[in-house]
Amino acid sequence: MELFRIKKDIPFMRHALIFNAISALTFVAAIFFLLHRGLNLSIEFTGGTTLEISYAQAANVEQIKDTLEGLGLHDTSVSVFGRAQNVLIRLPAAKGGMTDQQQTDAVIGALAAKDASVTKQRTDTVGPQVGGEYFTSGLYALIMVIVGVMIYLALRFEWKYAVSAIIANLHDVVIILGFFAFFQWEFSLSVLAAVLAVLGYSVNESVVIFDRIRENFRKQRKSTVTEVINNAITSTISRTIITHGCTQMMVLSMYFLGGATLHGFALALTIGICFGIYSSVFVAAAIAMWLGVKREDLIKPVKPKDETDGAVV
Repeated sequence: MELFRIKKDIPFMRHALIFNAISALTFVAAIFFLLHRGLNLSIEFTGGTTLEISYAQAANVEQIKDTLEGLGLHDTSVSVFGRAQNVLIRLPAAKGGMTDQQQTDAVIGALAAKDASVTKQRTDTVGPQVGGEYFTSGLYALIMVIVGVMIYLALRFEWKYAVSAIIANLHDVVIILGFFAFFQWEFSLSVLAAVLAVLGYSVNESVVIFDRIRENFRKQRKSTVTEVINNAITSTISRTIITHGCTQMMVLSMYFLGGATLHGFALALTIGICFGIYSSVFVAAAIAMWLGVKREDLIKPVKPKDETDGAVV
């Protein structure tokens, strides 16, 4: 299915150096903010308590934040959850000899003093040790996905394609983390899941382009490598728009209608989808070209038939 067909190839590789220079600067900026500001890790990684409360009427989020500030709880997150009457509060791990339960009771008491209709729905507590295990497990999962993608691409195509695709995918992941570090958005388990999803999503786009490059090498015998790559990218633009456009519509619906719980997940996916398209075209394909990919890398030359085969002696 195609929305449109472009008859003349777009010379993407002509401007590959400029776009990759921009990518390099963006990548370095993301690394800088990750090292300088760091990620704003959620309580799932640092330990703390998730408290869900409800009111008889629409909750006053600003009043709740002021109440928590009055208790000396500054590193908190307050958001409407599901309905306007339900609120999700994320509290840091208790300090100063106070237990998490005592901290939760103090919060409920202070909120009840402002509005007696407040009721506690549920609480979930994560210890610092468990949070550290979550972070370590997530890091291992990320490394395993990267290694698996490299092995898959190396077996399906060739090592030059594997290297270029992994660089492009890491480019996407680091930029997502850079955005979360720069704006200090909360980095939770759902965001980590989105990062892992972006890895698979981005490599899928690279595989589609690489498949078309291999197909073009068979068809366009007299074309240069640059012409083959430009044609492969141009011929897949319609598919890219359909696929990414439909995916982005679903992600935006999660962002606007899914509540605060899905905001980080949808936001990370949005950034990953946008940069995934960019990296597959201008990063992965360009690096493969600069690594010297050629027709022989993907298509085995036909061996000349031995004239002596089948001869009767």
